[in-house]
Amino acid sequence: QCGNQIGAAFWENIIQEHGIDENGEYKGSDPQQIERANVYFTEVQNKRYVPRLVAIDLEPGVLNSIKTGRYGTLFRPDSMINAASGAGNNWAKGFYTEGAELLDTVLDTIRHDVEACDSFSGFQMCHSIAGGTGSGLGSLVLQKVREEYPDRMMSTFTVMPSQDTSDAVVEPYNSVLSIHHLIENSDMTFCLDNQALNNICIDVLKIKSPAHSDLNSLVSKVMSGVTTSLRFPGQLNADMRKLAVNMVPFPRLHFMMSGIAPLTALQTRSYRHVTVPDLCQQMYQAQNMLVDTDPRHGRYLTCATMFRGKVSVKECEDTIYNYTEKHSAEFVEWIPSSTQIAVCDVPPAGMDMAATFIGNSTAIQEVFARIGEQFSKLFRRKAFLHWYTDEGMDEMEFTEAESNVNDLINEYKQYQDATVDDEMAYEGEEGAYAEEEYAEGDVLADDGY
Repeated sequence: QCGNQIGAAFWENIIQEHGIDENGEYKGSDPQQIERANVYFTEVQNKRYVPRLVAIDLEPGVLNSIKTGRYGTLFRPDSMINAASGAGNNWAKGFYTEGAELLDTVLDTIRHDVEACDSFSGFQMCHSIAGGTGSGLGSLVLQKVREEYPDRMMSTFTVMPSQDTSDAVVEPYNSVLSIHHLIENSDMTFCLDNQALNNICIDVLKIKSPAHSDLNSLVSKVMSGVTTSLRFPGQLNADMRKLAVNMVPFPRLHFMMSGIAPLTALQTRSYRHVTVPDLCQQMYQAQNMLVDTDPRHGRYLTCATMFRGKVSVKECEDTIYNYTEKHSAEFVEWIPSSTQIAVCDVPPAGMDMAATFIGNSTAIQEVFARIGEQFSKLFRRKAFLHWYTDEGMDEMEFTEAESNVNDLINEYKQYQDATVDDEMAYEGEEGAYAEEEYAEGDVLADDGY
């Protein structure tokens, strides 16, 4: 449910940015809008543009509402795949039983889309890991797609469970089992959560009681900001692979926090003039992060900033350089120039300029520690475990997933405290990563990268 709603909001956003109407016809006036539309759209007869997506759910409700929505007729009917029974908040149902029945159909649809591409780059997946479908079936699709396309980029937009609001009692089980798969099979995971999105809507945008559409709109802005260099020509480009190469210093540490600017309440928008230093100051602020953790509690390993609009590249570079110099304690000292900058000429609809921020911060360990703590409380008493073992799961899977998440937390702690001089102490640990890195490198080299 969650992933499909976020995905629908993202498609609405980029359909408008590319000047495409409800019938899939181009109605814009700027040739840049349509120049690289084929990155996300397939051009069919009569110059219609059809979004290239696969929407999967184990119950029909959300997909039906997308089909009957404003842009419902745009999406190819056979790219909407659903079962009828639902996963009932159970990871095992999504991964082993109900989800596995849909898997062949899903993979056939993905293959069909991939084979129609000229230079296929990778996948983007939107899902939540608190329920049963996004976590269980999401992990299964992630694993199978990774097996079939090992040399392609896999980025996920993952909604984490919130600290204060919980939709299901078994959230910690579903989340830890999913994070276990994300660590192994994803190249970049953008972490989001409803708590942070709610806080932004209430405190920054001054929306008294935010609806899900408000939260989804924030996520879609981050998604369109991250993908803007793929879709529009710019002065400094950053594709998915370039972004990952600059953002992920160690293969397992690929969990990002993201932010957007400008975020201004509707009633104060007319009083504000947005400049590049404004954008820079706002996007690094803790209250603008779309995941409920404070970056000041950790240090940035790497960052990426994407500016959109008529901005000077030099001004962007100088502003970011001044910020990183002034706040050098927030960045690890053993990665000297840790911020990547991309500049795109085309601003978002209705704005002069905007910026998207992505940070690989060690503070993200707080999210995993919080989920891990809740998991161990349930698992120690074996509470609710029978729902999972009845679907064919083994207790060992829970133990493995828990230890993998704990290892991840320890790795973040280790690199947070590391300094330039003590690299000798970490040689042993890095040996474990070396095999993985070379293995990936071999695959990429064969492919011409």
